[in-house]
Amino acid sequence: MTEHSEEKLFNKGFISITLINFVVYLVYYLLMVIIAVIAQDTLHASLGQAGLASGIYIIGTLFARLFMGKLLELLGRKAVLRYGALFYLITTIAYLYIPSIGILYLVRLLNGFGYGTVSTATNAIVTAYIPKSKHGEGINYYGLSTSLAAAIGPFIGMVLLSTTSFYFIILFSIVLILLTTIACFMFPVKNIQLSAEHKASLSRWTFDSFIEKKVLFISFIAFLMGLSYSSVLSFLSSYAKVIDLVSASSFFFVVYALVITATRPMSGRIFDARGENAVMYPSFLFLTAGLLLLSVTTSSWMLFISGGLIGLGYGTFMSNGQAICLKASPTSHRIGIALSTYFIGLDLGLGVGPYVLGELHTFLSFQGLYFVAGLIPVICTILYALFYQSKTPK
Repeated sequence: MTEHSEEKLFNKGFISITLINFVVYLVYYLLMVIIAVIAQDTLHASLGQAGLASGIYIIGTLFARLFMGKLLELLGRKAVLRYGALFYLITTIAYLYIPSIGILYLVRLLNGFGYGTVSTATNAIVTAYIPKSKHGEGINYYGLSTSLAAAIGPFIGMVLLSTTSFYFIILFSIVLILLTTIACFMFPVKNIQLSAEHKASLSRWTFDSFIEKKVLFISFIAFLMGLSYSSVLSFLSSYAKVIDLVSASSFFFVVYALVITATRPMSGRIFDARGENAVMYPSFLFLTAGLLLLSVTTSSWMLFISGGLIGLGYGTFMSNGQAICLKASPTSHRIGIALSTYFIGLDLGLGVGPYVLGELHTFLSFQGLYFVAGLIPVICTILYALFYQSKTPK
C-alpha cells in the first residue's frame, strides 16, 4: 500500500484509473462483437477464419498478461501504463488498413497485446488507491468499469454496425483510445520500490516469476466461468435470429449492465463482511440459472430475465475473483503477477470458448449449447466446495 491510499475509497486516483480502465475494456468488447462479421462481409472469410480473427486477439492478450505481470514492477507501472496505451492506440489505428485476412490476424494479435498490457497495468495500479479495509468493495466498484464495458461495448458495437460503417467504428475507437492515452500520460503513477531480493526474484525466468501459485485455483475457476460466458458473447446474435428476437437481443446487454450496477456495491460489502464464499456460491448459481433460462427462451421478457441473471452470475464472479487474488497475494510486489494470473485464466476461457462451443454446435442446437454452458458453473460450484473452502482461513 502506498502513500496514495486514503481511507476514503472514492479518491481522485481511484476514480481516474477506473475511468481509464472502462474505456480500455469498452473498445475491446466493442470490436470483439463486430470483427467476425467484418471478416466475413468485407474480407469474405469463412466462419472458421472469422472465429480465429476474434480469438487471436486473446492470444495477444495472454502474451501481454504473462510478460507484463512480471515486467510491471521491473519496468515500473508508470512506463507500462503509458507506453502500453500508446501501443494500443497505434494498433487500433492499424485497423484502417486491413487488405487481407492475414493482415487482420496480425493487427488483432498486436492490438490484443496492447489491450492486455494496459489492462494488466490498470488492474495493479488501482490496488494502491484502495484502503485495505475496503478491498472487496473497492475491487467491486473498480470491476464495475469492466462489467459495464462488457455490456455497453457489445451494445454500441451492434448499434454502430447496423447504422454506420466499419471505418466509422474504427475512427470512433481511435478517438476514445487517444483520449485515454492522453489521460494515462497525465495520471500520476507511483512505482513500487523493489528491494534487491524482490528485483532478483522477478528477474529470474522461473515459473514463479510469471505465475502466482496462490491464485492458480481461482484462476482455473475463472477459466471455466469465461468458457461458459463466451457462449453469450459469441453466439447471442446468431441465437437471437433463430428464436426471432433480434431487436430484443440488443437490450440483453443493457439489462445485464443495469443489474450489475445495482448489485455490485452490495456484493463488495458482503465480500468484506462475510468472506468470499457468501458471494461466490450465488454467482455460480445465478450464471447457471441465466444460461438454462436462455436455452429455453421464447420471448423478450425471458431473454431480459436471463440477461439479469447472467449479469448477477458472471459479473459478480469477475470482480470478486479479482478481490480473492488481492487477498491471497503474499506481498505488494506480487499483486501484478497474481492479477495477471487470474486474467490469464479468464481470458483463456473467453478465447477458447467460442472455438470449443462452436465445434459442439455442429451436433447440438443453440438450445443444447446453452444448456451445456449452463452446466459449467455447476462444475465450478462442486470444485470450489471441494478444493477452495477448506483452504480459506475462517
